[in-house]
Amino acid sequence: MENTLLTGEYRNTLDEKGRIMFPVRLRTELTGTSLILTRGIDRCLWLFPPDQWKILSDKVMESASLFQSQSRSVLRRLVAPAQEVEIDKTGRISIPQSLREFAGIEKNCVFLGINKYFELWDSQEYENYLGESEADFREATEGLGNICL
Repeated sequence: MENTLLTGEYRNTLDEKGRIMFPVRLRTELTGTSLILTRGIDRCLWLFPPDQWKILSDKVMESASLFQSQSRSVLRRLVAPAQEVEIDKTGRISIPQSLREFAGIEKNCVFLGINKYFELWDSQEYENYLGESEADFREATEGLGNICL
């Protein structure tokens, strides 16, 4: 997966059984048939190819201390809810109920490919996020002013 560009915005619908079609364009770039799904930040879900999840979770575990409340909070909210989900023969993944509830995912969804991982949003939550974070985004882009192409 190292030379692969896993980017793009894709819209799909969650079915009544909590399954959603994983975007074909992203699926064809994966080396396996499973993903690690966990709570993200900003009320979305994060999906990682297993090799990328191992890298991240190992780094989080190495830097965490069971004796620090902030570390325990990150472990409880990021590592503990992580679940492996299989991409079935038709290209769907099942989103566990607890994770759907966390992200407010109901029917219409947005997948975002962010190079080494993916985000899954409820469409309305994503639109709300974009509107609420516009000022932060503009400020953040100002900080990138020294990047030249």
